[in-house]
Amino acid sequence: QGCVDHPIVLTEAVCNPLYSRQMMSELLFECYQVPKVSYGVDSLYSFYHNQRQNWPCSGLVISSGYQCTHILPVLEGRLDAKNCKRINLGGCQAAMYLQRLLQLKYPGHFAAITLSRMEEILHEHSYIAEDYIEELQKWRSPEYYENNMHKMQLPFSNKLLGSTLTSEEKQERRQQQLRRLQELNARRREEKLQLDQERLDRLLYVQELLEDGQMDQFHKALVELNMDSAEELQSYINKLSLSVEQTKQKILQTEVSIEVDVVDSKPQTPDLDPLGSEQSLEDVESINEFEPLFAEEQPEVEKPVAAVQPVFNLAEYHQLFLGTERIRAPEIVFQPSLIGEDQAGIAETMQYVLERYPKEQQAILVQNVFLTGGNAMYPGLKARVQKELLEMRPFQSSFQVHLACSPVLDAWYGARDWAVEYMTREEGWITRKDYEEKGGEYLKEHCASNVYVPIRLPKQAPRTAEALAPSRALAASTGNPCEQA
Repeated sequence: QGCVDHPIVLTEAVCNPLYSRQMMSELLFECYQVPKVSYGVDSLYSFYHNQRQNWPCSGLVISSGYQCTHILPVLEGRLDAKNCKRINLGGCQAAMYLQRLLQLKYPGHFAAITLSRMEEILHEHSYIAEDYIEELQKWRSPEYYENNMHKMQLPFSNKLLGSTLTSEEKQERRQQQLRRLQELNARRREEKLQLDQERLDRLLYVQELLEDGQMDQFHKALVELNMDSAEELQSYINKLSLSVEQTKQKILQTEVSIEVDVVDSKPQTPDLDPLGSEQSLEDVESINEFEPLFAEEQPEVEKPVAAVQPVFNLAEYHQLFLGTERIRAPEIVFQPSLIGEDQAGIAETMQYVLERYPKEQQAILVQNVFLTGGNAMYPGLKARVQKELLEMRPFQSSFQVHLACSPVLDAWYGARDWAVEYMTREEGWITRKDYEEKGGEYLKEHCASNVYVPIRLPKQAPRTAEALAPSRALAASTGNPCEQA
């Protein structure tokens, strides 16, 4: 119908630039003609959805997704945008790191270790160690390795590489090869016959000079032919004539014999050129290529080739053994240095954010450390965050860590709950009138939205007394002469 006649609830990034929101609002209002739109942050929608379990309205949201991880402090139900921090690491970087580890470990399966399979391994086999160094020490034990190592079977085929042609197809292929060889020999004979005939005509012409008594021209022709006497010339004419006759007979025999037995036939080897003419190297190689097909002795009757049994188990060869890779890949969100990133991990960033508040507010924030996002589904993440908080918080201080009910879907559920609750209210909704009056970057704040920071245009400098003096003098000079008097 050319328009969208219902409101839109849209998620945006934390601290989204005004230009990005302006472009999206322009698209929604100008192109789709939406009546009103609301912007919110996905992790805050998840936080809003889980507040129904009587959790505090203040807390520290740790949202770890596919591309990045955010640390978001929430005070009295509103986002404190000034102290938000982002880590440019998430599930995508963990999958790429696991792919590199397994490709180095199994170079024979380089192409089979794809990024999609690595994401599957992360979701089903990886976990976060509560103490990374201590967990690595456990993996050094052979018994622990055997009990906790996971195997992943890569797809493979039992079909052995080799010829699957039947005996009739092999016979037909040999006949085709024989025909090609016969055509090659026939073409070479014709070329040789033509060349020999031209040489014979030249020698007969020199012999005619001797018979006509033209001795000077005869001796000169002998010198050109590199011959010494008339007897040598006659001997060479006889040999060349015999060679021409033999070549003609072979050509006639080839034309007569059409059907050839593949087993009993032997390829016609090219005749040697008595004058030492150069042969084509490609033709010789082509003939040598088919020599095994035409053996002089009678070959035995073909026997069915038995299936070759592999010397090793193909299924075991295509297995991936997942050991320490199960904890090394997801560990990068706590130790980015594992992949060479010079960033702080979740624990260091969380401590940095907390230290920007007074102790009273720190105690309020740590009472509700909320974990959401796809990476929150790793087993052991909640215990790891609790361990990190125990190390950084004062002695005998209290804190609580909560995990979203559904870390992946709670953002959608929270946006749905907010839309249903605020559908009839004006809070949080940007109408078309607001868009036309205040611009596309305008944002109405609500409990799960960003903080709106309007564009501050520089004010024009006030006109000073020195700048006004010339204009006053000009007005006085052009005034009424009576008034000047």
